[in-house]
Amino acid sequence: MTRKRRSFPREWSWPDGKLMAVTIGVPFEAFRFQSQFNYIATPGKKDLLSLSYADYAWKSGVWRLLDLLDRFGAKASMATNGQAAETHPNIVRTFVEEGHEVMGHGWVNDVYIKDAGEEAEREEIRRCTQVLTEASGGVAPVGWTSPGSTGSDHTIRLLKEEGYIWNGDDLSDDLPFVVESGAGPFVMMPRQSLATNDITHWVFSRNPPSVMWEGFKDTFDALYAEAKEGGARSIDITLHAHMAGRPTLIPAIERMLSYALEHEGVYFTRKCDIARWTLDKHAAA
Repeated sequence: MTRKRRSFPREWSWPDGKLMAVTIGVPFEAFRFQSQFNYIATPGKKDLLSLSYADYAWKSGVWRLLDLLDRFGAKASMATNGQAAETHPNIVRTFVEEGHEVMGHGWVNDVYIKDAGEEAEREEIRRCTQVLTEASGGVAPVGWTSPGSTGSDHTIRLLKEEGYIWNGDDLSDDLPFVVESGAGPFVMMPRQSLATNDITHWVFSRNPPSVMWEGFKDTFDALYAEAKEGGARSIDITLHAHMAGRPTLIPAIERMLSYALEHEGVYFTRKCDIARWTLDKHAAA
């Protein structure tokens, strides 16, 4: 007896009838006290070894990832802290010149503004927007993911008021969706699988790189099977410049990107492009 697959609550489609969109997020981060990796942490105190771990991004990691993306013709969304852009504007300009999206990611990644109040949060968004726009040569960011993906009750409305169109602080769905921000329609870009994030599946868990490849493959296979049965899908890969940019993880990432391209109807795209596509579909509906 064959069983018909249950339909999902809403239909979806991609440009040109594509089956599956692959997005790649590359956090390019800066820190005030310590990064995500340390041996002996003291909260609120500067940890030089931990900060040196983050410095790998601008010294080596981001360049290795840019070369990797270029080999596959993939354009990524670079989640860039304001301080990282202020300190390394040449890198941010390179992102733009090579066709990647530069998106906001707070000022530093280990200080969370979400509990400081609405005006403080607005000021941080404006400060980051100005620095990212200047470093990008005049290209204003339209996407934002909060440090630690932790926004406040005000975040979406403030972003909309400051000219943004999408936010990634969400894990609730497989596909983008539109919310009412309080200032107009706004796109949420969820990440449905933490198995495709280097920080959860490699750094924090201390798994071998093969585990991230396996997590990606299993997630991809499940989503692609659904897409072939009539429901377009998407998958996101998160590659921190100071983590995934290390040589240890590069072979696993190459397998992931190669595997995606082996499948018909799969394409790489930026999150800003998906957000604009989603807003157009919302307006047409």
